[in-house]
Amino acid sequence: MYQGRGSPGEVAVIGAGMVGLSTAWFLQEAGVQVTVYERHQVGAGASWGNAGWLTPALTAPLPEPTVLRYGLRAVLSPRSPVYLPLRADRDLLRFLASFVRHSTAQRWKRGMAAYVPLNERALEAFDVLAAGGVTAPTTKAAAFLACFARERDARGLLAELEQIAAAGQDVDYRRVSGRRARVMEPALTGQVGAAVEIRGQRYLHPPEFVRSLAGAVRARGGRIVEDAEVTDLRHGSDEVGVVCRSGEQARHDAVVVATGAVLGALTASFGVRQPVQAGRGYSFSVPAARMPAGPLYFPRQRVACTPLNGRLRVAGMMEFRRPGEALDPRRIAAVVEAVRPFLAGVDLDDRRDEWVGSRPCTADGLPLIGPTAAPRVFVAGGHGMWGIALGPVTGQLLAQTVLKGEAPPELAPFDPLR
Repeated sequence: MYQGRGSPGEVAVIGAGMVGLSTAWFLQEAGVQVTVYERHQVGAGASWGNAGWLTPALTAPLPEPTVLRYGLRAVLSPRSPVYLPLRADRDLLRFLASFVRHSTAQRWKRGMAAYVPLNERALEAFDVLAAGGVTAPTTKAAAFLACFARERDARGLLAELEQIAAAGQDVDYRRVSGRRARVMEPALTGQVGAAVEIRGQRYLHPPEFVRSLAGAVRARGGRIVEDAEVTDLRHGSDEVGVVCRSGEQARHDAVVVATGAVLGALTASFGVRQPVQAGRGYSFSVPAARMPAGPLYFPRQRVACTPLNGRLRVAGMMEFRRPGEALDPRRIAAVVEAVRPFLAGVDLDDRRDEWVGSRPCTADGLPLIGPTAAPRVFVAGGHGMWGIALGPVTGQLLAQTVLKGEAPPELAPFDPLR
C-alpha cells in the first residue's frame, strides 16, 4: 500500500486528545517519528471535561430503542437529559434520520458485538501505557454504583447489562437495595431507592492523564505543535502535505486525523461520508463533605459523578448543537437539579470549571477507525462518550493499521468508508 517504500517512518497526527495522543504513542512504540498538530492546546477538546470513566461494561452503541423516548422532550425542553434545539441544519437532519434508522434492537446487537473485542482490550491498553512511562494513574473503582429512585427504574439498565453480556462482553454486576447502597456510599440520600453495583471498572483524571500522555510522547522525541489548526491535507504518491491556517506547511509519510467532532472537515474529500455530530456534554466540579468512594451514575438523569483531586466532577447531558456554540447555563442548571435530590454533603452551588465539550457522535454509534480512500490518510474518531475509555486501544490498533497499510479484523466494523 505504500508502493514498495515500506512502512512510514514519519507520521503526522492531527488532534491532541486522548485518541490522537494514544495513536502517536503507539506509533512511537514501533519506532515511528511523530508530529502532533493541535488547533488549541493539548486535551482542550472533549478529553478535558468528561467524567473520566474507564467502563468497558457500559461501552455500547448510543442509538438504541429507548433513546427514542427522549425525542419529543429533547425538542421541547432544555432541561431534558437529551436536548435538540430546533434549527435549520441539513447536516443535523441527515444525522438524526440515520440515528433513528439505527435505533433498533437488531442493529444495536450488531453494534454491541462489534464493540466487544475493543472493550476486552481497553483496560489492558492503559496498562501498556503505564508500563511505557505514562505516569498519571488509573484508579480501580471499588464500588461503581448506578443509582435509581425506585427499583423499577433499574430495570432498563439491568436489561441493557444482560444484553451486553449476551453479546459476549464480560460484565460483573449485581442488584443492590437502596438501604444497602446508602451503607456502601454515605454520600447518597434516602431518595436512592435502588442501585446496580458494577465491578471491575476504573476511572482517571482526564486532564492529568492527557497531559501525562503528551509528556510521554514528547519525552520519546515526538513533536507536539499547539495552536496549529490544520485546514487542508494534500495527498501525493509518496507523502501527505499538511497545511495550517498560519500558512505553515509540512510533508509526512502518512497522516492520522483525530479531530473529534470536526472530523469531516478534513476527511470528507477522502471518502469518509459518515456524518459526525457534536453531542455536547457539560461538567463542573463541586466540594463534598462526604466525598464518594468511587464513581456514581444516575442513568435516568444521564449524569455521572467522579471524585477527582478532592472535588467531585459532575458531568452529563447530551445536546446536539454546533461545536463552537457557547455554554448554555440552563443545561448546567438541569444537571444540578437532576442530582440534587440524591447527594448529601455535596455543595452543588459552589461550582468551578463549568465546561461544555463536543463528543463526536456517529449516527450508527460506532467510531471511525482505519484507512480512508487515500492510502496515506487514516481516521480515528467518532467514539461518542467512549473516547477516553477506548482511546488507547484505538491508538494501539490504528498504529498497526498505519504500519501495515491495512486494518486488523477487529477494526472491520469501524471502517471509515462504510
